[in-house]
Amino acid sequence: MARYIGPKTRISRKFGEAIFGADKYLEKKNYPPGMHGATKRRRKLSEYALQLKEKQKAKYTYGVLERQFANVFAKASRSKGITGEVLLQLLESRLDNVVYRMGLSPTRAGARQLVSHRHITVNGDLVNIASYLVQPGDIISIREKSKSLETITDSLSSSRHIQYSWIEWDKNILSGKFLNMPERSDIPENIKEQLIVELYSK
Repeated sequence: MARYIGPKTRISRKFGEAIFGADKYLEKKNYPPGMHGATKRRRKLSEYALQLKEKQKAKYTYGVLERQFANVFAKASRSKGITGEVLLQLLESRLDNVVYRMGLSPTRAGARQLVSHRHITVNGDLVNIASYLVQPGDIISIREKSKSLETITDSLSSSRHIQYSWIEWDKNILSGKFLNMPERSDIPENIKEQLIVELYSK
């Protein structure tokens, strides 16, 4: 299964934001990594470097490796609508991301683990593929045997649990519905998707 398992704070420092979730170490060292730290004079990035950086940020944010990301972009470019927006919508509709948005895990990596360990069902069927694309109207639930998992109950009871307009969550039966593809204005991620489109258009 494709996933990044390296040092996460270092990546967050590279982009200057907590792309993997709350990070107390990033708060202490909110400057790029390297031996010179905050004192190093940084050269102005070229147009290509800015575009590449934005793509890397999106990949790390959603936990997608290079080939997967290229495939998602290719699908977005073939679809109707604005390519950049469709790209983010496709990334948002990945099963691991939907599980994360529903609050079943505080991180996307944790949500991916819930999916791969067979704790999640889609329309009543067990799905253990993190990249599975959820469709509007699909019902995402926790498998009956897994509803008492401490990691899930802790996450749902956390004050960080946020409700999103494109997801309907029923806390009584621990099940949610993917209502529709989110609008770009509703997606909270700080990603400049147009730079990614420009990069792939070269």
